[in-house]
Amino acid sequence: MKDFNRKLLTLILPITFQQFMLALVSASDAMMLGIVSQDALSAVSLAGQLTFVENLFLAAMSIGLSMLAAQYWGKRDKNSMEDIFAYVMKLTFLISFVFFGVSLFFPERLMKIFTSDYALINHGVGYLRTVSLSFLLAGISQIYLTILKNTGKAVVVMAVSTFCVIVNIVLNAVFIFGLFGMPRMEVEGAALATVISWALEVAMCIVITHNSGRVKLRLNKILNINKVLRSDFLKYTMPILGNQIVWGLGFTMYSVIMGHLGTDAVAANSIANIVKNLVVCFCIGLSNGGAIIVGNELGAGRLERAKLYGHKLTNVAIIYGIIAGIIMILISPIILNNISLSDTSKNYLKWMIIICSLYMVAKSVNTTLIAGIFCAGGDSKFGFICDSITMWCFSVPLGFIAAFVLNLPVLAVFSIINLDEVVKLPATFRNYKKYNWVNDLTIKDVEYNKSTL
Repeated sequence: MKDFNRKLLTLILPITFQQFMLALVSASDAMMLGIVSQDALSAVSLAGQLTFVENLFLAAMSIGLSMLAAQYWGKRDKNSMEDIFAYVMKLTFLISFVFFGVSLFFPERLMKIFTSDYALINHGVGYLRTVSLSFLLAGISQIYLTILKNTGKAVVVMAVSTFCVIVNIVLNAVFIFGLFGMPRMEVEGAALATVISWALEVAMCIVITHNSGRVKLRLNKILNINKVLRSDFLKYTMPILGNQIVWGLGFTMYSVIMGHLGTDAVAANSIANIVKNLVVCFCIGLSNGGAIIVGNELGAGRLERAKLYGHKLTNVAIIYGIIAGIIMILISPIILNNISLSDTSKNYLKWMIIICSLYMVAKSVNTTLIAGIFCAGGDSKFGFICDSITMWCFSVPLGFIAAFVLNLPVLAVFSIINLDEVVKLPATFRNYKKYNWVNDLTIKDVEYNKSTL
């Protein structure tokens, strides 16, 4: 129990704080752009859907990398960790480059997917062109940070992210409002601040990884990929990527639905999502850190201890889900009194926050189990199957019917499209109790040159 509590404090809490600081950037963007105009806020929220889609791929790469890295770290196999690090970095760079090119050359086409409002399209085009380089930098950074977290550097990751977030927020204010003699750039200013902060984070990650003396990115391993580990990575990661795409496209459909219900609905939905993202940071930290903790035990062959840790993490997820829902309700008056929205948007926002708070236990447990504990032991197919059914056979079609056939009120539509977490909870818990996730994924039948960590 003491060992688990120590890991909870030294691994999960720093990762949670890192996630909170990342969510804080979106919150600061929203608050500052909300001061500029509701159109600026709504446009950046819609343009941010491309970032959201890229993050689906980055999350799959990070989870897949962490799945194997955690187990090989538990096995003390540095050589295999560097092999998988090199391959995932190469793959992630190629993926991120695609997003960089699309945002730079086709921003108008992207914006027209989400809205037909000319003012929102115009703001979004300027934002996407300016922010395009950040898509490439974000991919590089996330893989470096994943390796650092898996090699006992969670506190360092927290410090790096915190520093870069502070830089981003300060530059947001400077560029958006034109402080200290800078030109007033508004939405383009928010984009420029994002690019600079990501560039700084990449530079810091490279320096820290190079000087850590642990797992490093080596050129010879990038050029000569270990085929066995590549095969393992793709075997376990492709279902995760499928899950991310299925879930992400479903979530994007939610934005499409809300985007066609008027600018008041778009603005309220964007703020509600930001509030939710701030509160669910611990869920993400719990899943990321939990995957590392359980993966270490599985890789070291301590399967019963891994099961025990999985049980403790699930209990923590339930408790936090309850606390998170209460927190959302308590902070809603502060948000409503300090943001510039129309009265209609504020009324929508008030009830959207309450609706989100009611399903936080389900969100917390699902995130911890599906993205954390299950993936730690290679059970990555469940999430893909589960989200495919709950989102595309339930939430998305019912959302479209509610919005465009039955013409239900905005809040009724919002309630329907947020029921997916509740619907999939029973199946998630049943899969947890089967213990299909209790597996040692490290290679046993292939000889490697081992080095002591």
